[in-house]
Amino acid sequence: MILGGGSLVTADGVVPGWVRVTGTRIDAIGHGAAPDDDADLVDVRGLLVMPGLVDVHQHGAGGASYDEGPAAAEEVVLSRRRSGTTSCVASLASAPIEVLEARLSSLAPLVASGLLAGVHLEGPWLNPARAGAHDRTALIDPFPEDVARLLAAGDGAVGMVTLAPELPGGLAAVEQLTGAGVVVAIGHTEATYATTRDALARGATAGTHLYNAMRPVHHREPGPVVALLESGAAIELVGDGVHLHPAVLGGTARLAGPGRVVLVTDAMAAAGMPDGRYRLADREVTVSDGVARGAGGELAGSTITLADAVRFAVAAAGVPLHEAVTAASAAPADLLGLPGVGRLTPGAWADVVLMTPDLQLLGVLFRGEWERPLPGRDA
Repeated sequence: MILGGGSLVTADGVVPGWVRVTGTRIDAIGHGAAPDDDADLVDVRGLLVMPGLVDVHQHGAGGASYDEGPAAAEEVVLSRRRSGTTSCVASLASAPIEVLEARLSSLAPLVASGLLAGVHLEGPWLNPARAGAHDRTALIDPFPEDVARLLAAGDGAVGMVTLAPELPGGLAAVEQLTGAGVVVAIGHTEATYATTRDALARGATAGTHLYNAMRPVHHREPGPVVALLESGAAIELVGDGVHLHPAVLGGTARLAGPGRVVLVTDAMAAAGMPDGRYRLADREVTVSDGVARGAGGELAGSTITLADAVRFAVAAAGVPLHEAVTAASAAPADLLGLPGVGRLTPGAWADVVLMTPDLQLLGVLFRGEWERPLPGRDA
């Protein structure tokens, strides 16, 4: 098929163009009018054509959570696909080592099959002083044998680990994890500026939800925020309008520059669901007016989609459209080294999201098939 007549959103900007899909892959793209060939033409005039979105930090959606096992994980992934997120990384919150070991073992086959793009361990190697909604009783120092144990349980599925490098053994764990090909993200941390720089020098390449659950900036102790921003590391930002003021998100995006910001949802089971009581791992969370909080009033993830985050970044935070889309597609794909994902380029997976000019989601193509068909169009 050819998606013709729309505006392509790429890392370089927004231009009129077309996308041709053959089977599960993008076969060709071009600017201007669609070619006159034998492909079925789908009229997408007036719509934005962008790559499928990639969320590297989300715990659940649609009432289900990755912590609940493979069946629940599949529910989450399908729910997210319909909302425009065509590549999902499963984030697991802190839990005892033996529990995380079992959860990793159950999710590893879903990564091997391609249903999941990887697993993100957000804990248990976090600073209790910056635990946020994580269970403090499950937090431990990163002993080498525990790191090896969880990597073995994941059997190659662990793509990213959030870690507080100031913990005893934290810097050594950075080297152990990066040596195994895992992305280390600094987060839930009281690290000083110097310790953060040391962790970055040892191979850490990202910051987990910058500003949230980490030592704030002080003019005499810049802490992890400044060290991460000046380093060239990837910067996660939660685009829900609750975790960050729009001026902070927009200002950080301008300071970091295009390609470094990674928009995430940090979504939990209540995403796409009504207010009520839910669980984040083994802790109860109350959602009121769409905001998820733990028993102590702390933020406990979000209830948004990644398409919502793109809309917020553009409409409220003033991020240019093509940069916001890149932050939710190519940038996270590059962070985790996901091939053929997050771009409108020949040879890439045929994962395409179609939105109106005001960024309302209309259609989703996953691997060349309509996950969310365009209403009223020849799709």
